[in-house]
Amino acid sequence: MAVRIESSGEGMTAFLTGEIDHHTARQIRETVDAAVEKSKPKNLYLDFSEVGFMDSSGIGLIMGRFKLIQHYGGRLTVTGTSERIAKIISLAGLERLDIFNNAQ
Repeated sequence: MAVRIESSGEGMTAFLTGEIDHHTARQIRETVDAAVEKSKPKNLYLDFSEVGFMDSSGIGLIMGRFKLIQHYGGRLTVTGTSERIAKIISLAGLERLDIFNNAQ
């Protein structure tokens, strides 16, 4: 799993690739959190376009970043999810957080 961070204006995007599981979630979390704590963006985007697999560790990853960005007064948006990953997120009840954008 790799994560690439890009900032523009008041937004920051974390481009996730590969698989998100208990082996990779910690690295992603640490990388994203460090970038958010440094820049304190108004909008954090988690781009799942290149994620092929996600287990419950991904749900924890999303929830933790949701709480972190809220702490700084920002908003989390999840983008680029595959149908499979969108279903996992939905089954976890995260759609009620209004974090989806182009999640199909």
